[in-house]
Amino acid sequence: MQRILFVCLGNICRSPTAEAVTRAKAPHLQLDSAGTAGYHVGDPPYGPMQQAARGRGYDLSPLRARQFTADDFDNFDVIIAMDAENADDIEALRPTHSPTPVVLFTDHIGQDGTAVPDPYYTRDFNGCLDLIEACADGLIAGLTR
Repeated sequence: MQRILFVCLGNICRSPTAEAVTRAKAPHLQLDSAGTAGYHVGDPPYGPMQQAARGRGYDLSPLRARQFTADDFDNFDVIIAMDAENADDIEALRPTHSPTPVVLFTDHIGQDGTAVPDPYYTRDFNGCLDLIEACADGLIAGLTR
């Protein structure tokens, strides 16, 4: 079973949404999410993000924020970052001999190097969901090849 970790900054908008959307589309995968910063550890996803996701049938309410750790390299087959800055922060914690790949979510739709914009700042929760749904579809399609 493929073990996938989604990572953003605070683990209250993008990464929990990516986890929930991908889980809904591919329940057979082992999924989790985390943030590179510990600002919101233990908190549920951001209310407006939950509301937007709920409008499309995704329930984020059971999820709780946690901080990314170096142990995640051992616990997952791939780590998916929402933007390059978070990918860099993840790489800074990479154990010396870990082969676990760190990729951007948008790489799965041919938009290499593109960020999933943070709706906490942009306020575009539906636009974020559109992109996350497309990336989840691309990820799942890539896993079935």
